[in-house]
Amino acid sequence: MLDAARAAGWHPVAASGDLPFRHVYQAELWGQELAVWRADDGFVNVWENRCLHRGVRLSIGHNLGSELRCQYHGWRYANRSAGCTYIPAHPADAPARTICNRTFERVERYGLVWTALAPDGAFPAVAALEGGPGLALRAIPVAAPPGVVADALTDYSFAPAVRADGAEARMTCERPGPATVVLEAVAGGAGERLVLFVQPVDAHRSVIRGVLAEAPPDEARLAVLRDHSARLSALRDRIEASVAGAAMPASLRGEPAPPPVPTHAGPGQSTEEAPPTGAGRTAALRVVVAAKRPVASDVASFRLEPLTGTLPAFQPGAHIDVHLPNALVRQYSITNGPDETGAYVIAVKREEPSRGGSACLHDVVGEGDVLAISEPRSNFPLRRDAVRTLLLAGGIGLTPLLSMARTLSLSALAFELHHFARDAAHAPLADAVAALGEAAHVHLGLDAQATGERIEALLTGYAEHDHVYVCGPAPMIAATRASAERLGWPESAVHYEHFANENAIDTGSGFEIVLARSGVTLEVPAGSTIVEVLREHGLDIVTSCEQGACGTCKVAVLEGEPDHQDVYLGASERAGGKVMMACVSRARSARLVLDL
Repeated sequence: MLDAARAAGWHPVAASGDLPFRHVYQAELWGQELAVWRADDGFVNVWENRCLHRGVRLSIGHNLGSELRCQYHGWRYANRSAGCTYIPAHPADAPARTICNRTFERVERYGLVWTALAPDGAFPAVAALEGGPGLALRAIPVAAPPGVVADALTDYSFAPAVRADGAEARMTCERPGPATVVLEAVAGGAGERLVLFVQPVDAHRSVIRGVLAEAPPDEARLAVLRDHSARLSALRDRIEASVAGAAMPASLRGEPAPPPVPTHAGPGQSTEEAPPTGAGRTAALRVVVAAKRPVASDVASFRLEPLTGTLPAFQPGAHIDVHLPNALVRQYSITNGPDETGAYVIAVKREEPSRGGSACLHDVVGEGDVLAISEPRSNFPLRRDAVRTLLLAGGIGLTPLLSMARTLSLSALAFELHHFARDAAHAPLADAVAALGEAAHVHLGLDAQATGERIEALLTGYAEHDHVYVCGPAPMIAATRASAERLGWPESAVHYEHFANENAIDTGSGFEIVLARSGVTLEVPAGSTIVEVLREHGLDIVTSCEQGACGTCKVAVLEGEPDHQDVYLGASERAGGKVMMACVSRARSARLVLDL
């Protein structure tokens, strides 16, 4: 195992110049391969260099600016969190949240990118380089142990920039750390400081990385870089010659072999869905309201940034549960595109009359407040294999579809966004819609009949691999589904998300449920739901809206006939009777056997 001291140490693994636009740089630290890449928003990612599917190196993948795509089977991972965002082999499904690559803390400073495998504390500043912009030198790989290289660097000598002509200088040396050497060269009244760092690639390989404390004048810069490159290369040759005997196996030298570097497979790397933890409506994340602004006459947007660390990856169309100060829990869609991973942005319409959720966010919650939220839930996933994608939004139903539109736009995939609103004042996020260009269309002031006619016209001419997504008031969703069915759209190509379940829920019947995995039999009395009974008996089931609208609590039915009272399932799923929403649906038969 890698000892704790080595794992805790911060080391440079790349230069800022190694991360040009849309590039992925391969690095290694103590035997751990790393994929280092800069997203278009400037964030530098340092990840374990393997795709979670088949272990292919991500350093040969595609930097898409907001995601990293594996070269082999096209799995995509989000900037910052490294959560898997898309699996082409399963385009209709959102990847499990547990499919997340291993990330490492990183700091970009002094023209270098630093990381530690298991940091013990914050990044330690290098006092000699805090004075101003320096200049990173060419990295020099050395086939020698890190300790040997660091010792040899204390003998390095050079001339100040004004005399980069081969003249020697008086040298002073400090060793502030085992892998850091601070040198100062003084000649002819001029002085210059150079800090050399040793990047331990593994027990027998290293990289020398140097930074001049002050950048030389432009006219001298190339000569200085060439001079240090030649001097450090010569030093490299001397070091390698001195340890030539170390190339033989450790067993033949009578020395113990270095311990193997472990393969990390910690939590969050499994490709299997992990069992949920805690009670169903958990709030695992803490975020601060970084910005609150009006985006329509009755709509406010909230930018939610993490208190610490990085937010989990989200899929376009995902929503979060927001736990409000008045103890209510409400669901709101994330409007971000994949190019903005440092925060979740939601837009909330004030409902009249409000049940307490939207009023609390509008009137009570303000900038600087801390909220508890769930991890994103993806029950309205976007396919990225469609030839044509239609996005139909009604009012605040724009929020999940805006995220989809941004994703499709960044991927240069064909789509149209049609937003229906009462008038311009009630059309939220108009600036974000306008930014989509000619793909976005806004329809204002249409009554229900005119809206239905416009939607019917948009759906005319279905072709294979077309998909439509609709979110808005229930009558709009019903009209879209009816038109699509008349015009020959298959049910699998029509996707929808309701704000809420507006159906009247009948809880007057009692029935029995059998949990097939444990053999437990429970009674669900009149007035209680399946979810409530499960929790009363200490059995956890993940839920979100608890209204039968979001699909989070969908369970498989092995025997019996469900009484569907949700608005999430499609006609074929209802008719098949193989799944149900545990939060609101009940039983037509005396007993249900559930896959729980």
